[in-house]
Amino acid sequence: MALLSFIGTASIIGGGVYVYTQRDAIVDDVRERITEELSKALPDMIVGAVGGMGMGEDLAPELPAAPAADTPVAIPVLPF
Repeated sequence: MALLSFIGTASIIGGGVYVYTQRDAIVDDVRERITEELSKALPDMIVGAVGGMGMGEDLAPELPAAPAADTPVAIPVLPF
């Protein structure tokens, strides 16, 4: 029983020491993977955001037509 406890504790400590000593390499690897995935995904996201390829066409509603210049404009009147 004590031997199993020692092996478990030693493996936890060993894993912690390994991660602590290799943290720079681990961070660099994760940063490289994230950069690679973002460089793949960002062009598609940008094209979709600006309405290319059928995406994002409904992001901005159409503006209503402006009235003609000779159309009279009703001026609101106060009720008093």
